[in-house]
Amino acid sequence: MSSARTSTIFTVAAVTVLGGLVAYAVYFDYKRRNDIEFRKKLRKEKKKVTKQTQQAQAQAEAASAVNPAELKATILKIQAEELPATPDEKESYFIMQVQVGEQLAQQGPAFYLPAAAAFFRALRVYPSPVEYIMMLQQTLPAPIFKIFMELVNAEVSGASSSEKQHEGPGDEETSPTRTGPPSETSSQELSGDACAIGYYDHFPPKRMNVSVQLGPPQANQAAKKILVAEKDFMPGDVIYTEHPVVSALDDDLEGKGTHCSYCFRAIEEGTAVKPEHDTLGSVYCSEECKNDAELAWQNILFGLDPVLPPELDNGMGALTVEQRKKAQAPWTEYITKKSKQANLLAARFVAKQIAHETVKLLSNKPKALMEELENMSDGKEKYNIGDHVERLRFVEGHITNEEVKLLGAVLGSALPGVEQSVTEERHAALVGKMEYNAIGVVIGEGRDDRPVKSERPEELERTRTPHGTVRQVGSGIYVVTSYAAHSCDPNTKPVFPNGTNELHLIATRPIQKGDELTMAWVDVSTPEGEDAGIARRRRRIELARGWRFKCECAKCVQETIAEMEREKEDADLGVSGDESKVESFVRHEKHPGEVMGPD
Repeated sequence: MSSARTSTIFTVAAVTVLGGLVAYAVYFDYKRRNDIEFRKKLRKEKKKVTKQTQQAQAQAEAASAVNPAELKATILKIQAEELPATPDEKESYFIMQVQVGEQLAQQGPAFYLPAAAAFFRALRVYPSPVEYIMMLQQTLPAPIFKIFMELVNAEVSGASSSEKQHEGPGDEETSPTRTGPPSETSSQELSGDACAIGYYDHFPPKRMNVSVQLGPPQANQAAKKILVAEKDFMPGDVIYTEHPVVSALDDDLEGKGTHCSYCFRAIEEGTAVKPEHDTLGSVYCSEECKNDAELAWQNILFGLDPVLPPELDNGMGALTVEQRKKAQAPWTEYITKKSKQANLLAARFVAKQIAHETVKLLSNKPKALMEELENMSDGKEKYNIGDHVERLRFVEGHITNEEVKLLGAVLGSALPGVEQSVTEERHAALVGKMEYNAIGVVIGEGRDDRPVKSERPEELERTRTPHGTVRQVGSGIYVVTSYAAHSCDPNTKPVFPNGTNELHLIATRPIQKGDELTMAWVDVSTPEGEDAGIARRRRRIELARGWRFKCECAKCVQETIAEMEREKEDADLGVSGDESKVESFVRHEKHPGEVMGPD
């Protein structure tokens, strides 16, 4: 389960409904608050569920032992079954298997294995496996969940050899809700990846001419994933283009009417498109950008239009307007005052996940969101945006309890129930992903009017850009380019030739198929007259402060060796310093204004 996972879990009459079914969640909350008979029925069903759970727990010891041969036979049988092909068929299959599992779970210990198998079948088609597993852990009787996990681990064990050949050992990275550095691996993580085998066969899509592979081993750390060229490139070639999953203008530009809040395009005076209601004051260069932003994240966070489409809203949007106004005011004040892009990017990412979950219920899905998913991997709808961001590396995110409460209140006021998915642990990890992976958008050579922050140097927010963060107009999360490691002598460079946040990765020197692709995360230029050693220290300090690592790229190593050679030559000069002297009386001679002469 990741911080990026925002689907909510609701229970009605012993049927577990995932947060992806947002329309049902809203309907449930509305009925709960307004229908007296419905509330009575809920209480009755709750007592029934509690009684059934207690009975299941009492029989846990007798049901916990399952013959390994039975487990293996069950796994083989399930793997031989044909999975549904279309999204609608998968949704129907999932709901049916969950209902079958719940019915079998009520029949007693003799039916625990078939019940666990039904839940396991549902896992195979659900797009967010980690979230599903964590939900079952909270709702299933312990003996059934134990059998379910044995099925999951059995399948993982059977597929692990082929996966390790592709990715290499020790390369799993933690998801946002797991503690520890990105190089650590937990049993929870392995279980959550049961349906993610072969992810990097589909991502990045083949049209981008790159792949993600396992890099060389590192001292005391697991090897990292790196970006690799899948064809030859010459200097100036465009390797690929990429749009951000989420983006944010610099806080001094947001709401000023000079740049589009969605694509970052400069706006001519008097041509800005303004929403009817937006507490952040965002403006856009076109109606298309305004509509795309509101659909993706802006409306649920800062607007008042219904979050659900008309065919699902059923008047709920009008009922939540006042509550949304009340929740948005302190949230907007907080995020504006904090002026940290990573925190706004994280909030927009959560909102975008809700948007993606919502459109799954529509027969006519919004073109913009569906094209985005299809363009992010060759698996089409097999992977959602949470799957992509979940795999990114991260540092510890900087959040407050107040931020989590305010964001949860904003989301919950628009769609009651989804606020449960925003916890401190998840949100801190998500903000950490934004901090670590955000790429600065620099148009041309960049701007020189960005306000200087009053924070200490180590607290300044940094984004990956070879021009330096001070020259950007905003930043975004580019899931493919996030795998491009830093180098002080890179072979690629991100540029934004269209005047928008569409990233073009350009080759800066000849690249052969199989070469690792690198980019400069900081300004690696050496100003005229600056010593190479000082320049190296400056950029290494920037990298350590922003991304918590010591740069040991080829350029840094070569410059360090050259400096050590020069120091060695100095040591061979035969002197240890200035060996000249003065007479002893001169050392104690008084000078005007001095008590004692120099030694």
